[in-house]
Amino acid sequence: MPRVLVPLAEGCEELEAVTIIDLLRRAKIEVVTAGLAEGPVTASRGTRLLPDTTLAEALELEFDLVALPGGLPGADHLGADERLTAFLCAMAASGKCVAAICAAPKVLAAQGLLDGKRATAYPGVLDGTYPGVSSTGAAVEVDRHIITSRGPGTAMDFALALIERLCGAETRNQVETGLVR
Repeated sequence: MPRVLVPLAEGCEELEAVTIIDLLRRAKIEVVTAGLAEGPVTASRGTRLLPDTTLAEALELEFDLVALPGGLPGADHLGADERLTAFLCAMAASGKCVAAICAAPKVLAAQGLLDGKRATAYPGVLDGTYPGVSSTGAAVEVDRHIITSRGPGTAMDFALALIERLCGAETRNQVETGLVR
């Protein structure tokens, strides 16, 4: 069974975080949510999320994919965490999938992980700031082992793309059918 890390930071976008977690678990993917510190995380709209563990404990495990929810200041907190940025770079260097939605693709861009790649993000997040990135504006963009998405409205498409990457089109279609979209 694939294992995915979803790091949760204060001010993350709850719709994105919960959609990623929910849909991946529907696909029977092991999802580990990890707070940057101990205790609940208050998301951007005041929803309190209780991570499974801390980032420090989670980083002792092996993962097939890491998915960053966006939102502000959540994405900024993720990008400022040196443990997480080092982990993202190591995942990418090993050819494992790294994914980010909304404002979180800037975390990948700041580490050079989007250089020479097609990516998408919340409008304005990547535009002009990272010249090595080809910002497409697509709902979801897959470029080799990097998957990015625009924002809350594309969270379901993003999560389904992650499922397809990890489990194949058949599992993605089964999960999507059950959502009655």
